[in-house]
Amino acid sequence: GLANRRSLDDKLKHEWKCGQRSGAPLAFILADVDHFKRYNDHYGHQMGDECLRLVAGAIATTVFRPADLTARYGGEEFAIIMPNTDLAGATAVAERICVAVRDLAIRHAASETSPRVSLSLGVAVQVPSAGSTPEMLIQSADSALYRAKHDGRNRVVAAAA
Repeated sequence: GLANRRSLDDKLKHEWKCGQRSGAPLAFILADVDHFKRYNDHYGHQMGDECLRLVAGAIATTVFRPADLTARYGGEEFAIIMPNTDLAGATAVAERICVAVRDLAIRHAASETSPRVSLSLGVAVQVPSAGSTPEMLIQSADSALYRAKHDGRNRVVAAAA
């Protein structure tokens, strides 16, 4: 029930141009279901699909401003675009997403991180400028996501402002 990757890419390009004109910050969050391959291997792909639907629903109910967009990024990854959002605001939303997924209490017996399905999230914010690109924002969020995984998963890491 979320936007697809193409919609995400189109929205990011559009919001990037708007941010360049207005000077407003643009936030990007990447979320990854922790140990999802193990979930699929343990419970099967049908249960994996249902898990992703439940996680997507939890994210969608947490990201509720009309200008924001939540999308499937690929595999077990989700992305959220939040125009006019600073790092503190985006991090607060990411923390709420993390809690919302934990509150689903989906059993994950094969996880090394938690007995329940959890997320790792990377948050980045940038004011679009002539010398920067949307890909730089994505890379910053991806680096923060990598740090969240490296630091033990089931957490939010914000990129340095």
